[in-house]
Amino acid sequence: MSESPNFSPTAGTYRREGGSAARRARRKLSCTGNAVQPGMHSGSYKPLSERDIQRIHDTALDILTKIGIGDPLPEILHYALPKGCILGEDNRLRFPRSLIEDLIAISAKQYMLYAPDPRNDFEVGGERVYFTSAGEAVSILDYDTQKFRPTKLVDLYDAARLADQLEHIHSFGQPFIAADYSHDLYIHDINIAYAELAGTSKSFALGIAMVAHIEPIIALFDTYLGEEGAFLKRPFCTFGGCPIVSPLRFGKENAEVLVKVAELGLVGDIAVAPQAGATAPAALAGTLAQSFAETLACMAVVNLVKPGSAINFGMWPFISDLRTGAFTGGSGEEALIMAAAAQLCNHYGFITSVASGMTDAKTMDAQAGYEKAITTTAAALAGGNLISTYPGIVGSLLGQSFEGMVIDNDMLGNIQRLVRGIEVTDETLSFSVIEDTVFGSGHYLNHPQTLKLMQSEYVYPDIGDRRTTGDWQDNGQETIYQLAHDKVKSLLSGYYPEYIKPDTDSRIREHFPIKLELEDMQVGNGRW
Repeated sequence: MSESPNFSPTAGTYRREGGSAARRARRKLSCTGNAVQPGMHSGSYKPLSERDIQRIHDTALDILTKIGIGDPLPEILHYALPKGCILGEDNRLRFPRSLIEDLIAISAKQYMLYAPDPRNDFEVGGERVYFTSAGEAVSILDYDTQKFRPTKLVDLYDAARLADQLEHIHSFGQPFIAADYSHDLYIHDINIAYAELAGTSKSFALGIAMVAHIEPIIALFDTYLGEEGAFLKRPFCTFGGCPIVSPLRFGKENAEVLVKVAELGLVGDIAVAPQAGATAPAALAGTLAQSFAETLACMAVVNLVKPGSAINFGMWPFISDLRTGAFTGGSGEEALIMAAAAQLCNHYGFITSVASGMTDAKTMDAQAGYEKAITTTAAALAGGNLISTYPGIVGSLLGQSFEGMVIDNDMLGNIQRLVRGIEVTDETLSFSVIEDTVFGSGHYLNHPQTLKLMQSEYVYPDIGDRRTTGDWQDNGQETIYQLAHDKVKSLLSGYYPEYIKPDTDSRIREHFPIKLELEDMQVGNGRW
């Protein structure tokens, strides 16, 4: 049967009451709220013991004290040396143990993540969990050809307006580069900022190639807001990168961004990603110790620049397939070590940023499904605050699928339901409901409690197929990949939000080299 039936205990048969339209109307009237929402509390999965955490902590501080971080920038030394850090003859910066512990104590433990639309603002920190996109992939998996092609600027705009409509992607992190402008990094960075601003009202993040690009991008945002200095009052975009080159060296360009962001009073958004067996020890505990030390160094830098600064503590330990040395994002080891990173960071109250969903599958198939699900579930149950779930990513971070974004949005809704858990109260234990039903109709399908809880207790997939096998066979035997492709076309064919008003857009285009054409930002452009 294709729809939920009602059972008649007296007749011993199933019967329908009022048809599907009537049932939908009853559900709408009985809605008490959504079963899941952004920022639910988590942290129940704890792969590390308290002693494990203490030993990792001690080893990480030994690394910072005795080995240090190589290639410190003059900008970092300017703030670090007066506070007791030591620059050795080997050009490695060593941090006193007591200084790191003091900076852990003063580092901000929460902040407000603003969005262009204040309705999408949310508070980050504590035990709250949010899902974001991420990536900076270099190619798009074309659905029709099943071939990978280089990314384009207009793809980023399309991805932003797609994510704008996917309720379980709470914040939009740049999923791929604009390869058509990668030859000019300034034009690239200005245009990815514009494309994301034009495509979504959610908070968003940018990977910035050079520190010199930050102030022009802020000026673009001020032009959008209509007031110089307005963005810094309510920053709806975070700037980030990878300030550490593992093992244990600062990376010049991204470290410069880290310092500049701290000087401006903005949130530092970082990813420290040593790869076990390649740029970190093959032993998972050793990778945790090294990556914790490297991320602590970044936390120390921003708090030496501006005490009490907020940083997305992006401890992202990655895994190698030791048979080849290649990165593997969908392994059980990746799920485990990223969950351990979340638990470790939560122990200190850091604003935890971890990654998941980084499948090694080349298309949205069963392998992608199980790899994305296990890594994201582990990260969410461990309590990562900002989980970069890489919705739609395939090919070990190298490719992006629009259909995958839609499929993963369904997955994220279900994982949030795991995060929420089960509320056990006198009301939910339902003794009186059971008593009424046993001595009454004999079934719960039409009970007032069932109607009341249909939306507030249960999550329903957007494209996950719950039809009967008969209905499926009679309607083309579509896979979830096909259903997702249809959904992408439906969502993108007519959704061109005007987040930047025409007169504001004209001013932006007058002062900045915007390459996203207006005809690509309106219905009828032929792309979808």
